[in-house]
Amino acid sequence: MTEDARFSDADEKPLRLRALDPEDLTIVSALVQDAVLQAAEIGYMRKHRRLAALVNRFRWEGQTRTPERVRSMLVIEGVTAVRSQGIDPRDKDLVLSLLSLTWEPGEDGAGRLLLTLAGDGIISIEVEALEVLLQDVTKPYLAPSRRAPSHPE
Repeated sequence: MTEDARFSDADEKPLRLRALDPEDLTIVSALVQDAVLQAAEIGYMRKHRRLAALVNRFRWEGQTRTPERVRSMLVIEGVTAVRSQGIDPRDKDLVLSLLSLTWEPGEDGAGRLLLTLAGDGIISIEVEALEVLLQDVTKPYLAPSRRAPSHPE
């Protein structure tokens, strides 16, 4: 007899996930919901067609334990253009809170990845194809608030 895996069975290994289609992106989006980062920790490497952000993500997969965060790299490949709305990219001390990642398909596999931020900010990323990597780069640590983020209606 086999039974389904449970989050409580997971070990402390770091996440390393790649989203190559909208269904994959839904999972990555859920895992980075409520991640916080400074504007200075977002880098667009035009020559390499890559945008990378170092985020402090809440470990939603660790809900049975003490609330934790972990530093993770969010990397978007095949980037052709980046635009922002509602944030000042020159304000390097600005702290952003990531709410979701959504995909708007275009022609021939290309499209737009939208990073929706708290406070009506958006980062719009034009890409050749959907390719997003989420990789934990530190060990989990106790969330400073000592509680899970909430979104009252």
